[in-house]
Amino acid sequence: MDYYGKRLQKTSDLQSNACVAPAEPTPPFIRQALKKVHPEVTARYYGCGLVVPECLEGCRILDLGSGSGRDCYMLSQLVGEKGHVTGIDMTEGQLAVAMAYVDHHMREFAYKTPNVSFVQGYIEALSEAGLEKNSFDIIISNCVVNLSPDKKKVLSEAYSVLKDGGELYFSDVYSNERLTEEIKNHKVLWGECLGGALWWKDLLQFAEEVGFSPPRLVTANVITVDNQELQDALGNFKFVSATYRLFKVPKGNTKPCQVIYNGTITGMEENFKFDCRYTFKVNEVVEVDAEVSSILTNSRFAADFTFQPPGGPCGPIGVKPKAGIVDPFELALQQEKQGPGSDTGGCCRTQDATCCK
Repeated sequence: MDYYGKRLQKTSDLQSNACVAPAEPTPPFIRQALKKVHPEVTARYYGCGLVVPECLEGCRILDLGSGSGRDCYMLSQLVGEKGHVTGIDMTEGQLAVAMAYVDHHMREFAYKTPNVSFVQGYIEALSEAGLEKNSFDIIISNCVVNLSPDKKKVLSEAYSVLKDGGELYFSDVYSNERLTEEIKNHKVLWGECLGGALWWKDLLQFAEEVGFSPPRLVTANVITVDNQELQDALGNFKFVSATYRLFKVPKGNTKPCQVIYNGTITGMEENFKFDCRYTFKVNEVVEVDAEVSSILTNSRFAADFTFQPPGGPCGPIGVKPKAGIVDPFELALQQEKQGPGSDTGGCCRTQDATCCK
């Protein structure tokens, strides 16, 4: 895509910051990993958030739209030498930057064998790019799905290459209604991650049709466009940056249960925020709904929880979670009302737009 391969040469070239990564707050162990990424790789990064799921040791991860490879090299350190990270991108210029620094990072991480690789291809055609079905534990994507003209196909391909129990964990931009063709065809709005934004309700429908479990909303934050020309073109449409997690797990035959978090996930020893509804504190009994029960028992998180009682009916006592939220605009508004100190993940600003993450 010319916008990302030729027009954009560095992050500061962006006209809005819907696609600019926030600088903070970030867990210390992730900050350390990011510091080891080569400056040139970081400078050519255009993501809209820091997409780092939990429990990564030894996992095989696929990064959709990996760009310059910043997230891949950061994740390379978190999965360890026994894990592997694959980045796929369609832009030759971005891939050239990523590939140029493989040896540098492997020396920096003291890995004998490279655990990062890059593939040129389209996120709507993962199999055609040579990626095997049922081969990845986790897929991440950072402000990229909105650039695809066939988002349902992206989800379908992701589902295909995920292992059973695997997860699609991704941050992207969503609209409050289906966008008009005029906005979709606006080249700058498209390149700035707004013109291709999916109506959030369509995500729920596409995920169900493809086979994923219902999307779990993790974070959502308002995108405010300050560039008057772009705002005039957008009219009354509103946008949020949101992170969802979708799992490839069996459906049905799972009942609500009680679980105890063991505190064994790196960087999450005291508590583990699974989504906007469930935050698990170590050694605390929590009631979970049938969907989360299925996810925890069939995914990489199974070893990090004690299910009470094992193989039998749930006990009578447990912490009840707060009501679930599926509308990202509702969650974003809730977090705005909470003001400073709420779980917004920091803000980044430019003269054109403000994207709070």
